[in-house]
Amino acid sequence: MYHPLPAGLLTALLLACPQASTAAPLTVPHRTISLDGASRLLDAAMAACHADGKVLAAAVVDRGGNLVALRRDDGVGPHNTIAAQRKAYTALSTRTATRLLAANARASTEAANLNTVDTLLLLGGGVPLMADGELIGAIGIAGAGGPATDEACAQAAIDNVFRKTP
Repeated sequence: MYHPLPAGLLTALLLACPQASTAAPLTVPHRTISLDGASRLLDAAMAACHADGKVLAAAVVDRGGNLVALRRDDGVGPHNTIAAQRKAYTALSTRTATRLLAANARASTEAANLNTVDTLLLLGGGVPLMADGELIGAIGIAGAGGPATDEACAQAAIDNVFRKTP
């Protein structure tokens, strides 16, 4: 049989329990890359690759891994739009540039298992975006001529945009 507690007893129990009065907040503040920031990164990535005569696909994801912006040149293979997004997601998820992640996976049998995670792509070209030590998103480049070139275009975009940001 159900017997409800008297209201006064329930209040006394809640006041006596320190965790009840100092509960953790239900939300946490965080920063993430904006659409404007993503657009500036894509402009800078396109300019950096075009300066070297390369074409590319580029994607930026926010800190939750959601696609914020995507751009691709004419003539870039259609698989590169997906690859750019997956490289960005991988860099975000692992907080590691994907070229370094790929090298680590080749060097370690334990890390090699990362290749079995469907959403990750262990190819160079994905770089995490940090602002004041906080992960705010990632950029991924694909189709510019290989992992080193893809990463160089991504890093050039980051250096260009974040150097100019107050």
